[in-house]
Amino acid sequence: MERWTLIAIALTAAALLVFANIAAEVIEGDTRAFDEHVLLALRSAGDPSDPIGPPWFEEIMRDFTALGGTGILVTMTLAVLGFLLLTGKRQAAAMVFASVATGLLLSHALKWGFDRPRPDLVPHGASVYTQSFPSGHAMLSAIVYLTLGALLARVQTERRVKAYLLLVATLLSLIVGASRVYLGVHWPTDVLAGWAIGAAWALLCWLILLRLQRRNLRARRPSLPEGGRMRRAAPRG
Repeated sequence: MERWTLIAIALTAAALLVFANIAAEVIEGDTRAFDEHVLLALRSAGDPSDPIGPPWFEEIMRDFTALGGTGILVTMTLAVLGFLLLTGKRQAAAMVFASVATGLLLSHALKWGFDRPRPDLVPHGASVYTQSFPSGHAMLSAIVYLTLGALLARVQTERRVKAYLLLVATLLSLIVGASRVYLGVHWPTDVLAGWAIGAAWALLCWLILLRLQRRNLRARRPSLPEGGRMRRAAPRG
């Protein structure tokens, strides 16, 4: 357990470092060429209004992007919270709520702080209402899916099941972010930054939950008497 805790701490620090580096490059304007190249590469040659691929693929990408929408994520979170409360896992429920709620506030705060305009190279394939950096869909999907995936994996005993749950959670986050770039509503660096800060936030909340669970476990352990061994109760009769 200590090994996995150290790995989680290292991954959190790495994700925060990635976000900080991307943010610095975006502020300086050094990512413009990369962002434009990727966006135009996903459009038909000579027609920036036409995403590459058949019409049905574009519709699928709209379906994927909905998986990172606020309505879907909030509904899923509330359903999980209800399940955790009904099964007596109040601490886990509180942690999930805090992770998602604070993540939502952080997403809006970062958007307002950076105030980056949306892409203007191509028509948007979905409606947008907020600033561009970082991608709220990429960030919040990473927070929600990775947090839920980690909770499910924690109650499993087989490693392959744990790995499968975390892989599915990661793939969902990646698909949501990729769909935002494909639909032209985000610069690629918006999505990369959203993945980084979302993963860091999910890992940080998971570490806090793990520490709280350990503290409660220690508090429930019976204290040893002087001498280091528990005394056996004297037989009756």
